[in-house]
Amino acid sequence: METSVNGSSPTTATTARHRPTQDGSAPPGQAAAEPCDLVTVPARQGLEAVDILRRADAPAVGPVLHDGACDTLGFLVPPGTADGWDMPGSACTQTSGRGLRIPAEPPVSGSGWLLPPDDGDPVTDPAVLREALGEAARLIEAADNRC
Repeated sequence: METSVNGSSPTTATTARHRPTQDGSAPPGQAAAEPCDLVTVPARQGLEAVDILRRADAPAVGPVLHDGACDTLGFLVPPGTADGWDMPGSACTQTSGRGLRIPAEPPVSGSGWLLPPDDGDPVTDPAVLREALGEAARLIEAADNRC
């Protein structure tokens, strides 16, 4: 099903749900940080996926968090992603429209930015992330079974 959002070109209903919206609490003249969900994965798989995403023909990886112990990485993805996320070995935190916004400082105490927010991609496309995580898992499995 195609729809038109704000008189722009037609988009799919899924894309329309992931379109950023203005937050009324933002200071005048300044857009609020975009809401997002968070996909967390083990650090090894996440680092492989970051490399895969950055080497792609059209690199498209948004901000990525790491926890203080560097055990997990968190990819910021569009709000609503958690509704359909089913990637084994990962979790997607649902924000239900209230959630996490991309701040300049890491949003969780003891975490840091592996890839900080910038003017590039505000979040990582979930379909592209799913493919990269699958490829990363296969690469890790092949490397572990090589011996």
